Amino acid sequence: MTSTHSSVILFQGDSITDGGRSRNDDPNHFLGHGYAYLVASRLSVDLAARQPLFYNRGISGDRASDLYARWNEDTFSLKPDLISILIGVNDAWRSMNGEARGFTDRLGRAYRHLLEETREVMPNTGLVLMEPFILQTGATVENWDRWQERIGEYQHLVRELAHEFDAVFVPLQQQFNDALQQAEAAYWLWDGVHPTAAGHELIARQWLDVVQNSPLKIQ
Repeated sequence: MTSTHSSVILFQGDSITDGGRSRNDDPNHFLGHGYAYLVASRLSVDLAARQPLFYNRGISGDRASDLYARWNEDTFSLKPDLISILIGVNDAWRSMNGEARGFTDRLGRAYRHLLEETREVMPNTGLVLMEPFILQTGATVENWDRWQERIGEYQHLVRELAHEFDAVFVPLQQQFNDALQQAEAAYWLWDGVHPTAAGHELIARQWLDVVQNSPLKIQ
């Protein structure tokens, strides 16, 4: 049987997307161990006859400006049919901590430039923008009000960008808030930011529910 990939799907973002992925071609490791791996696992089985191809180019510590700086190499060169982006928590974290790289909040400008160039270079590529999220535990307990305010601004921004660039928006904050009815915050996001295994599964289920019931359905 001849193998032809029906779709190329790219996951982009920071450590939440990175998921400890390898930097080689080992198919047992290059998707990491997070939500990107879970989404790819499910769709790779469901669509085995079509053999979609999945890439993970998340990099731990990245901000939106870091994504933009490597967009040619890590996105355009892969010629994806669909790009899924989750970014924002490092932009917030560095500004909260007063780090030099966080003095200027560039998330909005960098994110917009990135999407504008994507629409220019690959006008037919589908875009999925994932909502950044936090819970009150670990790193976010101190300055919780400021964390909520900053991430809330980012959530609003990403929703607006999704509307402006005709992208599919994947809401996540409410899903994590609702999950608190079943278990404490650290069960889902161990430090208030990074997901546990349960948190990654929650993200993957929401991604599949939203994207696979949208015009960007992978099939």
